[in-house]
Amino acid sequence: MPKRRAVTPWTIDDASDQSGRIAIVTGANSGIGFEVARGLVQLGATVVMACRNERTAADARGRLVAECPGADVSVVPLDLANAESIRRCADMITAERSTIDIVVANAGYIPTAVVRDADGVESAFAATFLGHFALIGLLRDGLLNAPAARVVTVGSLAHRSKALDPTRLGVGTTTAPMRAYAEAKLAQLIFAQELDRRLTAAGPSAISLAAHPGAARTGVMRERPRIVQRIYHSRLAWPLLRWFINDARTGALPVLRAATDRNAVGGEYFGPSGPFELTGAPVPVPSIPVVRNAAVGARLWKFAEQYTGIAYP
Repeated sequence: MPKRRAVTPWTIDDASDQSGRIAIVTGANSGIGFEVARGLVQLGATVVMACRNERTAADARGRLVAECPGADVSVVPLDLANAESIRRCADMITAERSTIDIVVANAGYIPTAVVRDADGVESAFAATFLGHFALIGLLRDGLLNAPAARVVTVGSLAHRSKALDPTRLGVGTTTAPMRAYAEAKLAQLIFAQELDRRLTAAGPSAISLAAHPGAARTGVMRERPRIVQRIYHSRLAWPLLRWFINDARTGALPVLRAATDRNAVGGEYFGPSGPFELTGAPVPVPSIPVVRNAAVGARLWKFAEQYTGIAYP
């Protein structure tokens, strides 16, 4: 595990200049993804918004360009649950550029019901983890061509659930949507560590990190039961909830730190500094031990390659 540095407040003003760097952000049309895209645009990066909903993505792009006239922002369609869409997205990105400096694997959702495919793989796991695995594999050459590329995986506090079996992620028997989401997020963090090991073996040019937003008020809650949504978005409840929940812009800061902090190292994990990592300034935080288990990472990697048909060289 990377050595944990002293806790110091970090804001977007501490980020390094990103002029000339190309960033791909999945799920950038709303919530954390939009705020990450906004921060990168403000720092001078060229941003590609890879999104499933092209209409909302176009609206989000319009907001960014209006805020930052002259910003280089584009939209590429991406449905992480569709293998052909993932390949088309990667082809569109790589056709116009030979280097990619940043990939933020942000898109994901909490399913309303657990649905499995013919192979027994849960749908949210397939999109949130396996879809990103395939996309990053297809963008790997562009990342290795860049002088200091970063892949940032967006995790969640949900990965700490003690009920999860790391040997059965995505293919277990759970019928609970929140547990299915937690399995996908744990798989993403295991992937982030294994990816960093493999990028390090390939050379010094690219690193993999992860970050989580804490408790953030974002659109991911739209998939929760109606009563939870009503409480979560209630004007009466928000004055109390705001002490325990970030807005999306604050929630994006750990991700932006992972993407832009010059001192960040491969394998590092960022999250809020406050109690239970719910809110606060972004700092390095621990993940559960299994995330750093190389044997678990190698096993999950092999499964992902077999399922997606994407083999990293």
